[in-house]
Amino acid sequence: MGNSSMRRTRMRSGPAGRIVRIALTATALLFLFGFVVLPLVAVFAQALSRGVQAWGAAVTDPAALAAVRLTLLTCALAVPLNCIFGIAAAWAVTRFEFRGKNLLVSVIDLPFAISPVVVGMMLISLYGLHGLVGPAMEARGLRVIFALPGVVLATVFVTMPFVARELIPLMEACGHEEEECARLLGAGGWQIFRRVTLPSIKWALLYGVILANARAMGEFGAVSVVSGHIRGVTNTVPLHVEVLYDEFNFQAAFSVASILALLAVGTLAAKSFVSWYSRQRGGNPEDGEIA
Repeated sequence: MGNSSMRRTRMRSGPAGRIVRIALTATALLFLFGFVVLPLVAVFAQALSRGVQAWGAAVTDPAALAAVRLTLLTCALAVPLNCIFGIAAAWAVTRFEFRGKNLLVSVIDLPFAISPVVVGMMLISLYGLHGLVGPAMEARGLRVIFALPGVVLATVFVTMPFVARELIPLMEACGHEEEECARLLGAGGWQIFRRVTLPSIKWALLYGVILANARAMGEFGAVSVVSGHIRGVTNTVPLHVEVLYDEFNFQAAFSVASILALLAVGTLAAKSFVSWYSRQRGGNPEDGEIA
């Protein structure tokens, strides 16, 4: 049995296995170069096609700065809300048995199955001028659609699963024996979460927050429907890129798009650092990563 296993190992590591390994690696690298690296280089090449001054003028335009501010504000509001929801949902799913638990898990995954455009239409059907609760809110001076609340709600919806889906598998794997011990020793709920649960999930939580933030910055479909494309008011960075492109202002569009590209690269760097640092500390934030 042992000799047979050794022979199979030698065969896999022989010339045929080496050729297969080289072919697979080359295919993966070509795929990454053609579909990731090359388009990214093209964006920066187009952004700088008229020089650094033209790039700077495009990204410091008042409308572009307003779009950046709105994008950052939206992320600052949506990501913490999803962080709270993700922790609460993961705690409920992994620590309690209740009727409708499977339904809750399915609802968490719902944003992955629904088109972002449909999400925007759902929000309009609720909060629009002719929606279910929109007229009553408008009568009280509360506008959701074509305003900041609508942009935030759309972003919260599409980014809802990321934190929860990072935490649920990890908390299921960790179990709750340590929490039960802390409870027997007299610790309260907040103490148990802060001193027992949080240290064990902190890297997965941070990983989920990074992914949710990246998704929030780049969201287009749902926000496009509920924003109204009001320049300088409800246009996020992706929407502002679309407006510039539709106006045939290509250099400015690519310049503003380069901001999103830089944010994406920064997010990737942060994600890689969290993964590396967690492995150095003996954890793995990708244990619950979404496939």
